[in-house]
Amino acid sequence: MPQPLARIVDQLKREPSRTGSIVITVFGDAIVPRGGAVALGTLLEFFAAIDVDGSVVRTAMSRLTADGWFEREKVGRNSFYRLVQRERLTFDIATRHIYGPPASDWTGRFELLLIANGGDRDAAREALKNAGFGTPLPGVWVAPSGAPIPQEARGAIRLEVSAEDDSGRRLLSESWPLERTAEAYRRFMKSFEPLRAWVARDRFSEIDAFTARILLIHHYRRVVLRDPLLPLALLPRDWPGRAARQLCGEIYRGLLPASEQWLDRHGSNENGPLPATGKELFRRFSD
Repeated sequence: MPQPLARIVDQLKREPSRTGSIVITVFGDAIVPRGGAVALGTLLEFFAAIDVDGSVVRTAMSRLTADGWFEREKVGRNSFYRLVQRERLTFDIATRHIYGPPASDWTGRFELLLIANGGDRDAAREALKNAGFGTPLPGVWVAPSGAPIPQEARGAIRLEVSAEDDSGRRLLSESWPLERTAEAYRRFMKSFEPLRAWVARDRFSEIDAFTARILLIHHYRRVVLRDPLLPLALLPRDWPGRAARQLCGEIYRGLLPASEQWLDRHGSNENGPLPATGKELFRRFSD
């Protein structure tokens, strides 16, 4: 394993176990574009490359299945996992947030949601936070106009509000922990910048390319899904989000061909080899 990738894997080992979170990354980034189902053996082979024991992976899959993320099918001695259909909207929103184009110019308007007491308020709050909404006050959530609203918050009172004056801009800018997010972007770039030259030299195996791709998106996803992707007019001048996206996109595009070849050779579902991906995969991070 090349040194820049080995350092990232070593860093991952020093953190609390995130096997379940990495599984979600694998599905969202690589399996959903190929039909949404995969053999446990494919997952075990990938996790072995980052030195995660098979028993840990099996436990993570059992928990995610019990939590309603996946359906398990047993065929002989082989197990296969498929993303539950109701979770596709969650993945679709995350996909747009991670790989979609940067925010358009500021329109002067934003979405304001009011979450009532009762019902599954905690689920709505978590879904809105994961969708990039900010909260200036308890029960009040905001995002630039046009932000997709997760299913868990469909019952909220929704208003479109003008924020063209300074008070409206201040409300938006104070609704997210922007400095904490900025620092997370800087840490991401520090960790993954060494991969840029490695990828540019095209000196990696298919499994190394797939491993680097998944860990790249795993770390980037943890930052960008908490970023509201505000228009530039509402961000600090030294905001690092655009630079982080550019770095991530450049590395990702360099890794994509070899990593997809690994899936072609090693990925399978209950019907055999994974189906081919669509053209949308190769449009990720294009502006």
